[in-house]
Amino acid sequence: MEILAVNDLTFTYPQCSSPALKNICLSLEKGEFAVLCGATGSGKSTLLRMLKRELSPLGDVSGNVSFCGKELSSLDDRTSAASIGFVMQRPEQQIVTDKVWHELAFGLENLGVKSDEIYRRIAEMASYFGIGDWFDRDTAELSGGQKQLLNLASVLVMQPELLILDEPTAQLDPIAAADFIATLKRLNQDFGLTIIMAEHRLEDVVPICDKLIVMEKGSIIADAPPSEAVAQLKNRPQILCGMPAASRIYAMLGGSGSCPLTVREGRSFIENSYNNTTRVLPQASYEHNDSAALEFKDVYFRYSRDGRDILDGLSFTVYSSEIFCILGGNGSGKTTALSAAAGLLRAYSGRIKVLGKKLKEYKNRSLYRECLAMLPQDVQTVFLKNTVREELEECGAELSELPYDISHLLDKHPYDLSGGEQQLAALAKVLAAKPKILLLDEPTKGLDSAAKLNMIKVMQSLKAKGVTIITVTHDVEFAAVCADRCAMFFGGKIVSTGTPHDFFPRSSFYTTAVSRMTRGYYDNIITVDDAAEICRINGRRE
Repeated sequence: MEILAVNDLTFTYPQCSSPALKNICLSLEKGEFAVLCGATGSGKSTLLRMLKRELSPLGDVSGNVSFCGKELSSLDDRTSAASIGFVMQRPEQQIVTDKVWHELAFGLENLGVKSDEIYRRIAEMASYFGIGDWFDRDTAELSGGQKQLLNLASVLVMQPELLILDEPTAQLDPIAAADFIATLKRLNQDFGLTIIMAEHRLEDVVPICDKLIVMEKGSIIADAPPSEAVAQLKNRPQILCGMPAASRIYAMLGGSGSCPLTVREGRSFIENSYNNTTRVLPQASYEHNDSAALEFKDVYFRYSRDGRDILDGLSFTVYSSEIFCILGGNGSGKTTALSAAAGLLRAYSGRIKVLGKKLKEYKNRSLYRECLAMLPQDVQTVFLKNTVREELEECGAELSELPYDISHLLDKHPYDLSGGEQQLAALAKVLAAKPKILLLDEPTKGLDSAAKLNMIKVMQSLKAKGVTIITVTHDVEFAAVCADRCAMFFGGKIVSTGTPHDFFPRSSFYTTAVSRMTRGYYDNIITVDDAAEICRINGRRE
């Protein structure tokens, strides 16, 4: 039974000459799990918002969208609000109350559900998602990942028939993201919940979906079961680079037959097709600069006098002109550590040094004058003007000095940009300060894989100019490619540090799909390029 039908949908934002969506046609059967992917700005978020009447953007529309055989405009308010659930890209935009328990109850209260039914539903949902431990907490205190889990629970407590998700794992650590996706699959299988989900992190979702829908420049270019859709992308490297690692290795090596999608299928393809006489690639040893750019020594911080220590004796050193990536679970204190380094939070004990000088010795905002700058996780907090052009003019940013091109965004309102485009525009403002130390909190959030590769080039060019970069990220593939050193954050401190080829092969969960795919057959292989190279060196089996 068809639950969703989009027929010849075209949409153009006000004052824009070209449409954001062009002649979109798609359908979903009841109980189907569809994944929507494509480059940053390809129209994914716009399309998903057109499926939820209350969130549909203003502009010129032609074509129609139907839910259970009825056009969205003809649905009654209760059905439209409750039967079509939506989890946004930025969790802060969706949370409306001050307490976790009240956020869970808010939608049901507005639907007029009886109190005993509300209590039963939220108790069940809190247990299902394991959020009982923070049931009474303030929503403002939650990490980005916790907020996203709360958003999903708050939507599902209303028992929707169709669930729409816009990059829901963008702020989740690898373990939480895998659990989140497994939860979605369980909801899909156990309750027949229909799901359409836009996502850039495709490693875990492509193998489990029923349908992969690929967008490019406002149009759908593939709509098929995942293995068929991936096969259609072999001549589109800008999109193929975001597909699961197994399929990328397969494409790079010119594989034939069914395209592998999972780690298990990728491992089988490599073991059955290639020798392993040479097990390891030669790696140049990494030697850091002797000059310390950022130093933490026994740093303690808590948000309230009676609260627990979020930073618990944190000590580490980042050296000049290196890219240092910090990984770890949601709520472990990574963002708090960056904020402390930027002087936005004051530790109650310990010492922080920036370029050899104690943080408290920087007076009159001298810390932020060609010294240190931070790109926050919520990049919308950076924007103050009506266009990107005005934003850049305000801070004196010169387009010619940027290591990437955003000239096509200049006349757009910052809030009208896609999540990835907002990241690039906000970074341009931050770089205008000409920092020697750059702090990045989830810089790849909302970026497609091609844009991530561009971000890596940006970071490497900044490093070449002597900029030290400290990055908090959940994107292990990104860290494996760009980092000089990686660190694991746990319990308010760093518990492990090493180069990517030392760090990831020793990890079970905070590691790359390629590392899991090749370990035991090859050694210290962590990226798709590594895997393709060592396979070529070993040659195909006869």
